[in-house]
Amino acid sequence: MPKVGIVMGSDSDLAVMGKAADMLDKLGIEYEMTIISAHREPDVFFEYAGSAEEKGFKVIIAGAGMAAHLPGMCAAIFPMPVIGVPMSGKNLDGQDALYSIVQMPPGIPVATVAIDGGMNAAILAARILAVSEPEILKRLKAYTKEMKETVQGKDAKLKELGHKAYMERK
Repeated sequence: MPKVGIVMGSDSDLAVMGKAADMLDKLGIEYEMTIISAHREPDVFFEYAGSAEEKGFKVIIAGAGMAAHLPGMCAAIFPMPVIGVPMSGKNLDGQDALYSIVQMPPGIPVATVAIDGGMNAAILAARILAVSEPEILKRLKAYTKEMKETVQGKDAKLKELGHKAYMERK
């Protein structure tokens, strides 16, 4: 049963939202990924958000650009956490989406990550789930350890090669 819903308004969002899916895969968390336009198919959107709890979703990650209504509308209907991912766009480089998502009215919170922050949205979703699922917490701790070891490996290589040789190998 999927624990996380990943929803986006367009396939142009897939590069960013795919990073969320990749991270959830890495952490062993089931998800369902969907493209729905809240503006162009409101009936489909309302069905999606209204049935998400029945499907077993515990968190929805919603990506949106420009007016960015998708995350807020999910939060208005779905009673559990919604994480908004503002998408960079051609007009304001994603700032319009960022402001739209973080400026929700009282009573309709949307946790918001950085512009194009699909990977962090998945990690935040995993942390939310880890509150009640020890296995997910264990995987998150392993991922944190892996990140630390990666940085330490890069530092060791820098010390071994020196900064010029290190940069040349990149």
